[in-house]
Amino acid sequence: MAGVEDKKPSAKQSGGGKKEVKKETGLGLSNRKADNFGEWYSEVVVNGEMIEYYDISGCYILRPWAMSIWEEMQAFFDAELKKMKVKNCYFPVFVSPAVLQKEKDHVEGFAPEVAWVTKSGETDLEVPIAIRPTSETVMYPYYSKWIRGHRDLPLKLNQWCNVVRWEFSNPTPFIRSREFLWQEGHTAFATKAEADAEVLEILELYRRIYEEYLAIPVIKGKKSELEKFAGGLYTTSVEAFIPNTGRGIQGATSHCLGQNFAKMFEINFENEKGEKAMAWQNSWAYSTRTIGVMVMVHGDDKGLVLPPKVASVQVIVVPVPYKDADTQGIFNACSATVNTLCEAGIRAESDFRDNYSPGWKYSHWEMKGVPLRIEIGPKDLANEKVRAVRRDNSAKIDIPTAGLVEQVKDLLQNIQQNLFDEAKRKRDACVQVIHTWDDFMEALSQRKMILAPWCDEQEVEVDVKARTKGEMGAAKTLCSPFDQPELPEGTKCFASGKPAKKWTYWGRSY
Repeated sequence: MAGVEDKKPSAKQSGGGKKEVKKETGLGLSNRKADNFGEWYSEVVVNGEMIEYYDISGCYILRPWAMSIWEEMQAFFDAELKKMKVKNCYFPVFVSPAVLQKEKDHVEGFAPEVAWVTKSGETDLEVPIAIRPTSETVMYPYYSKWIRGHRDLPLKLNQWCNVVRWEFSNPTPFIRSREFLWQEGHTAFATKAEADAEVLEILELYRRIYEEYLAIPVIKGKKSELEKFAGGLYTTSVEAFIPNTGRGIQGATSHCLGQNFAKMFEINFENEKGEKAMAWQNSWAYSTRTIGVMVMVHGDDKGLVLPPKVASVQVIVVPVPYKDADTQGIFNACSATVNTLCEAGIRAESDFRDNYSPGWKYSHWEMKGVPLRIEIGPKDLANEKVRAVRRDNSAKIDIPTAGLVEQVKDLLQNIQQNLFDEAKRKRDACVQVIHTWDDFMEALSQRKMILAPWCDEQEVEVDVKARTKGEMGAAKTLCSPFDQPELPEGTKCFASGKPAKKWTYWGRSY
């Protein structure tokens, strides 16, 4: 068994003169997740070394610990896009006013958030230039140029880039920021059937990012007319839920734009019959918001809890030398353990810092959310074992050195699955099925994710928003799930009393 005593290394152990050993102070969180969620979240993303605050409000520095998670998701998604024959490109960040304002509904949807460049040095620009809030209007004038005949279709492009959305209140790291990273795909097809098929294909990839990589359960569904992408035909999304705040959160979106943008930007082609036709278009995106959702769902009062699939360090190996132990032997065992794991494709590192106690290191790596800690002390060395400690449930397991790789791989898979199962259990406990307005208001007061029969009328949704407006924000539709429960004949809309057409998730949201 690994020892956990906080002993000061000897001069021999530390390779020279005496060093101060830092104790377990200043590492704990001052806010509990259940008591003050907002302050807890802000503390976790800073102390877990995910972000640093910047001197411009709503902007954040993404530190390597966060960027590595983004890179893991990016590697998966980019490889899947290539299988779909989607090609990467890059368009400029600047948009001319004339182009931005070409699609009326679209620009109205984004107008309050658009940042403008108005000066060059001390000189006012003759025409202000917008910074992209999204790239439909940036890219589509060139789709019009590149698409001439049916052989030019489909055109499937994606770009990994940043966007800027300026006007908002309550900035929150990853969730609501003035600049964020994302991918945005923009595709054009000859037929609606092809566009419809791709919308769902991309949405399934977004589900996989959340469920298979981030271990977060999501619901796939369609947005209401009120909540759909401005200027689009329809919007699909994956919706997550944060039990601690009772709020839904839109995880990623896949839009069918129909032919609206093709009409505005004259994206026409000659079909196989020699006739003039308009392209059908999609756009789809997910952003660094995914990381914030992961922190909110899995984090605890010790800090971050990272799913193994996205953790840049899956295993941290900590030496636990006693005063008269074979320190070099322990260090050698730690190095050998790291090498063995790395050679097997496991992302492992060791912590040999000699001015920190083992206990301090435990707290440090727990704060950073590393899925598995391995401790090696003198008894472990003598018994040819290591002590493994899980971050998700603090379980301790002694593993023989001979079977290390297989057992660590099994543990990491188990941690990944357990995080998803626990998140799903907590999410499902927050879902409430209702049929009446009174039940709806009661469920809303209990911060539930509400599944209700709805007549699918926009004025009814507007009315629900107006009637539920308060300090915590109004309720709105989250999505109508593709997986629809049975709707018995004669079922009434919970809000209007009219015949219900579908089941829809409602709630407050980010």
